[in-house]
Amino acid sequence: MFKIRLLTDEDYPTLVEYWKFWRFPAPKKEYLPDEGRGGIMVYKDGINICAGYLFFTNSKMAWMEFIVSNPEYKEKDRKEAICFLINELNYIAKSKGFEIIFTSVKNQNLINRFKECGYVIGSENTKELMIKL
Repeated sequence: MFKIRLLTDEDYPTLVEYWKFWRFPAPKKEYLPDEGRGGIMVYKDGINICAGYLFFTNSKMAWMEFIVSNPEYKEKDRKEAICFLINELNYIAKSKGFEIIFTSVKNQNLINRFKECGYVIGSENTKELMIKL
C-alpha cells in the first residue's frame, strides 16, 4: 500500500510549498540532513503524501522534525499515511541504535498522530528557543 523512499535535493522545493501551505516556516536546506540521510517520503501510486526527517546525534536520542504532508492529498488514508511515516522513522532510529526520539509539535492533528503511534507528551506550555550563530 504505502511505500517510502529517501528524500533527495530535488524534493526540497516541493516540501517548501507544503510547509508554506501549512503556514510553517520552511527550514533552510542547509539545516536539514544531507540527501539520503534521515529524510523519507511516503507515497502511494506515485503520489507523494508526507515526509519527515530524523536528526541523528552522538547519544542514544534522535530528533524527529519537519513532518509535513501534501495538502492536495485528500484521500481517507491520509492519517494512516502520516502514522506510517512516523513509524518508519521510528524503525530507522531503532535500527541505528537509538533508544528515544524527541520531537516538538504545535499542530494538534499532528500531535494526535504522534500519540496514536505511542508518543507521550513530555511537557506543555514550553517555548522553543534558538539562536543563529
